[in-house]
Amino acid sequence: MSQLSPIEISNWIAIYLAAGLCCAIAMALSVSVTLHGLWRDRAWAEVGTLKGAVLFLPKAWWRWQKLYLLSTPVTLGIVGYFAASMAWR
Repeated sequence: MSQLSPIEISNWIAIYLAAGLCCAIAMALSVSVTLHGLWRDRAWAEVGTLKGAVLFLPKAWWRWQKLYLLSTPVTLGIVGYFAASMAWR
């Protein structure tokens, strides 16, 4: 850590905090949209059968994963723009 100046250390900490905050927002939004989609499609109606019960969790997991992974370019753009706007000297 002796190679980094105090400004660089604080900038890296700020970048990690920004990335964590963006990921937390993306997680909350993807979970809420997934739950709304499951509610709108009445996905729990299929749980009455054995096949529906076995496939419910993978279907819900896939919905959430798809939504969360779609937020990756937005998160990278926000954090990249934030990092580019910092003074590194």
